[in-house]
Amino acid sequence: MTTKPYSFSLNFVVRDYECDLQGVVNNANYQHYLEHARHEFLISKGILFGQLHEEGIDLIVTRVEIDYKYPLKSHDRFSVTVEIERSGNVRLLFIQDIFRNPDRKLIVKAKVTGVATKKGRPIAPGQLIEQLGLL
Repeated sequence: MTTKPYSFSLNFVVRDYECDLQGVVNNANYQHYLEHARHEFLISKGILFGQLHEEGIDLIVTRVEIDYKYPLKSHDRFSVTVEIERSGNVRLLFIQDIFRNPDRKLIVKAKVTGVATKKGRPIAPGQLIEQLGLL
């Protein structure tokens, strides 16, 4: 259980089809939850993937680290949190946790590394840094 405040959190409910034969959420689905929360976090900061792509900039994931702590089951309610940090000149780190609600049991700890690219090459995230409050 944690009392740490997070800059962004998104609520979900486990759907039956996300579970495997053991009755728990299949491990691959956690990446979907993490990704959706990251996208919503970026949207909340005014960063739109379509608009960036039209400008020739794409945000891509280069690494995902996940520690599975406890399984979610069908109809569990949970939240995915997002924090962001800079790593060097081009990398952004998304620090994410998944908690079951309402008891706030830690389900997953994850660190997702991403970069902005232009014509397939990493670039400094420039204006994104300001929009994300990482100055």
